[in-house]
Amino acid sequence: MIPDIKTILYASDLGDGSKRAFYMAAKEAFRHNANMIFLNVVEPVSTSTATLLEGYLNPQAIAGMRSQGFENLKALMESRIDDFCLRELSDRESLANHPVARIEEGPAAETIIQVADELDADLIVMGTRTRTHSMLGRFFIGSTAQSVMQLSNRPVMIVPIEH
Repeated sequence: MIPDIKTILYASDLGDGSKRAFYMAAKEAFRHNANMIFLNVVEPVSTSTATLLEGYLNPQAIAGMRSQGFENLKALMESRIDDFCLRELSDRESLANHPVARIEEGPAAETIIQVADELDADLIVMGTRTRTHSMLGRFFIGSTAQSVMQLSNRPVMIVPIEH
């Protein structure tokens, strides 16, 4: 039996080349009449960076900067969604549900999988720049997309990102 695709999780670092992966996720959402969640994962600030910031800014200023940064990220994500809908969908076409922007904080691969599980996503779509990493770099570090493919029990669509 061919599984239904009702929920698509598109995970992006919002890099310049990620538009192609976003379009693929939206195309799949349109094709399957599925919900699409646009996820950006913000890596936690390291202890040394937090200590450095606390030496120059008070906790309220840091919290305000963090809050403003998350608002700016969400506005960028919503702008990409609106731009796609305006440019790519005709008056006769529409996505079943308007894509939803979501920001989470944590280690990227683990957070993507956690959100996919929470949403019971039928498909995870991601872009990757793997071709730009050296073989040694991929061996020691890997990529977020590679980690998600290895750790997830859900289908993952990887879209090469132009560079």
